Formats: sequence, structure tokens, C-alpha cells
Amino acid sequence: MKRISVLLALIISGTLLIAQSNFHDFKVEDIDGKEFDMSQFEGSKVMVVNTASKCGLTPQYEELQKLYKTYSNKGFVIIAFPANNFLKQEPGSNAEIKTFCDQEYGVTFPVMSKISVKGKDMHPIYAWLTSKEKNNKESSDVSWNFQKYLIDEEGQLFRHFSPKTKPFDPEIIKWIEN
Repeated sequence: MKRISVLLALIISGTLLIAQSNFHDFKVEDIDGKEFDMSQFEGSKVMVVNTASKCGLTPQYEELQKLYKTYSNKGFVIIAFPANNFLKQEPGSNAEIKTFCDQEYGVTFPVMSKISVKGKDMHPIYAWLTSKEKNNKESSDVSWNFQKYLIDEEGQLFRHFSPKTKPFDPEIIKWIEN
């Protein structure tokens, strides 16, 4: 069933601004610099994770890949957003990040271009994920690498989990399976 999305338009100082009211409204850039439309995940459950290759939590890539392999055929996807916001633990270029993910962890889930997940240059998708005013669910701060956000089949934020929460946490598995 096709999702009905409401886009809010505001005219401010003669400029038309479009606010995403749903995760599926976003278009981002993937690790190869190509447009990546989140609307392709209508009807799927999505986990969004900010990642880094030089973090103590980087081994979570292995568990994320196993989780993706286990549930990808059941309407579940993981989307990684590399970010260099925490102690410069993702210093590489997009090409270096792609090589790292492939060679070190065999990552097959979608990886996007490196972005900022906090601060003045926060990417709009993270502004939506972290602001109750935008996502209509909850506000949160991205506290570290590997924070997890769960998006339901309709493109609404379900909840978030701390970076230390393992990908196979029972609450995450229960959400995926239900």
C-alpha cells in the first residue's frame, strides 16, 4: 500500500522550504556519491547507525552485518552513516571508508557518504532523527558512534538505542520480528 506523505511547505523571506515529515521523504548521497532515496524502504523496517572505522565500537560492524544477513530477506535493512564527530574516529574519505567496510567486515548493507550527525553542520536526516519537533516521537542527542535509530515500515521513528547496545539486543530482535 502506497504511503501518503504530507510535506510541509513554509515561505520564509520569499524562500520555499520543504520539511521532511517522514523518513521516506529523504534523499541522501550514498558512499559512491549517488542519490539514495529512502522511499525505496516503504514497507521495510530500517536501522540507521552512525559509524566510524577507528572506534572501540567499530567491531559492531561485524554484528550489524550478521543482523542484516539474518533479516534482510524479511523486510529489514541497515543504513550506515559514517561520521567523524567523535574524537575524529572516522578520518577517511568515502573511498577509504568503502574499502574498509568491504575488506574488514564484508559489509553488504547500504553505506552512505560521510556526514555530520551533530552540531551546526548536522545533516538534515539526523536533524529529523534527533528532534521531536521534526519526527513527532522523541528528541535525542547522538552520544557516540554506533547509536541506533529504528524506523518502522511507514517511515516513522520507533525509538533509538545507545551506541553500546549490541545489534542483537533482545529488544531490537523483538522489534524486527514483530
